Amino acid sequence: MPMRIAIPVTGNLLEQHFGHCEKFFFADIDLATKQVIATGETQAPEHQPGLLPPWLKERGVTHIIAGNMGARARSLFQEASIDVLTGAPPESATELVRQYLDGSLATGENTCDH
Repeated sequence: MPMRIAIPVTGNLLEQHFGHCEKFFFADIDLATKQVIATGETQAPEHQPGLLPPWLKERGVTHIIAGNMGARARSLFQEASIDVLTGAPPESATELVRQYLDGSLATGENTCDH
């Protein structure tokens, strides 16, 4: 099964407040080679609590790289079998994917309290 990473972005950078991004950047990863085989973007749906876990699951997402995300949202993604990495820095999505794949992605504190 291929890996599909979703990253919430505003402009070209990671949106620190997960539920309020403009769009989602997707990267499809070949697990055998740890190489990006395809990328794309799609407009984020209007913010509604509980909407994003099934919405992203329908789009084949298996992993999320995020800045800040509340405990309830993390729990809903876990229930949808989507792995979440929080505390990522506000960099470009392509740079975050590169760092994730080569093991150099440094994450900080997840400061979301809801």
